Amino acid sequence: MPLKGEKIPHKMLSQDAYSTWLGIEILECEIGRCKVAMTIREEMLNSMNKAHGGISYALADTAFGFAANTHGKYAVSIETSINHIEALEEGDYLTAESVIENVKNKLGFNIIEVKRGEELVALFKGVVYRTQKDWT
Repeated sequence: MPLKGEKIPHKMLSQDAYSTWLGIEILECEIGRCKVAMTIREEMLNSMNKAHGGISYALADTAFGFAANTHGKYAVSIETSINHIEALEEGDYLTAESVIENVKNKLGFNIIEVKRGEELVALFKGVVYRTQKDWT
């Protein structure tokens, strides 16, 4: 039996060891939209005592993947990139929100804003491929 869209990200997170290690939590989720958050920890810092770029990238990628899959079909990213706008510190609380409305094609395009409070700290761009496999 197909899984309802807004329940899919919760199932995905329960099976995602990396996002769980990062401490990512789902704040809001509905079909076509997912907002996630996390706090930067000491073990996520680079040699300059700033958050490693992969941390904000992973948060945005998780939001992107979760939103893309809410439409009920397995969806996988095929191309992603990020622009880092501000350096991030230990203790920073980040949010990332992905909204994927148009599902007419096998490919979906999205821009995810990563924020520290109201401040934009990174812009993530992604292309997703939608398969025909249902989430169950």
